[in-house]
Amino acid sequence: MKQTKFLGAFLALALGLGAAPAIAQDFPNKPIKLIVGYAPGGSNDILARLVGQKMSEQMGQPVLIENKPGADARIASEFVAKSAPDGYTLLIGASGAMTLNPALFAPLNYDPVKDFAPITLLGAAPLVVVTHPSHTAKNLKDLVGQAKAKPGSMFYSSGAPPMFVAAEHFKKLVGIEMTHVPFKGSGPSIAAVMANEVPVGMVELPSALPQLRAGRISALAVTDSKRSTYLPDVPTVKEALGIEFDGGIWVGLYAPAGTPQPIIDRLYAEAARAVKSDSVKERMTTLSYDTSGSGMPPAEFDKYFKERLVRWTKVIKDNNLTVKR
Repeated sequence: MKQTKFLGAFLALALGLGAAPAIAQDFPNKPIKLIVGYAPGGSNDILARLVGQKMSEQMGQPVLIENKPGADARIASEFVAKSAPDGYTLLIGASGAMTLNPALFAPLNYDPVKDFAPITLLGAAPLVVVTHPSHTAKNLKDLVGQAKAKPGSMFYSSGAPPMFVAAEHFKKLVGIEMTHVPFKGSGPSIAAVMANEVPVGMVELPSALPQLRAGRISALAVTDSKRSTYLPDVPTVKEALGIEFDGGIWVGLYAPAGTPQPIIDRLYAEAARAVKSDSVKERMTTLSYDTSGSGMPPAEFDKYFKERLVRWTKVIKDNNLTVKR
């Protein structure tokens, strides 16, 4: 009896090992869906369509973009977390959904660590502190000085948790008070600064760059460890104030947890090939994304996002931040 059970287990293992290459060879044999937690036309959506189109060309199967906006990408993230782990439903996982939502919203109906298998980083970008061109603060030091002179009298806009959390963390580091004016998306947040309805904005570079180049808003600093190649004349926060401050956004590709490793490997190979292709890199550069880490292997991307999850969870808890929506 024991010998029969052993033989059965051995055969099952052998069949499983033999099936792994077959799974990869047969995949994909139907359309793949990339789920985006934001509305069409935003930076996450544009990036998803760029990468999805290239992956479709490479694999010979449609890669469809499905937008599920709302609740700061919680709807989309939960949907993918509960999807079949077969490689046909993937998440365009932005930094807010994967590293900020767990500490900002409770309860959260998905766990970014337990419910997902990281595939690769698609792109990253810094945030920018912007003002209306007529604002009397012409640099970040001026802005901080004005805020300290009249505590609570200055307002700032943001369109998503990454900008809100970064701004609140910045306020604490420099010891100022500014009132947060939330908007549903970076577009409205930037528009409020352009109209001089809100004097200061914390926005991501891909959304802000067209208006910065047109002179409709002004940049005081970028929230990165080095200057942006797209704004070479704009200092970092550290250069402007002498304090360590490193914030930004990033977008990655995730599958539901439990997706077979051969499928993860195939998806990684195709996604990395796509983001490293000349056509996609050129377009991402136009959108002002940093592509230096694009296409990193799954294990490296897993470490990348978990380090940021730990860091920003501490920032959120230290600042006692919550979002009510």
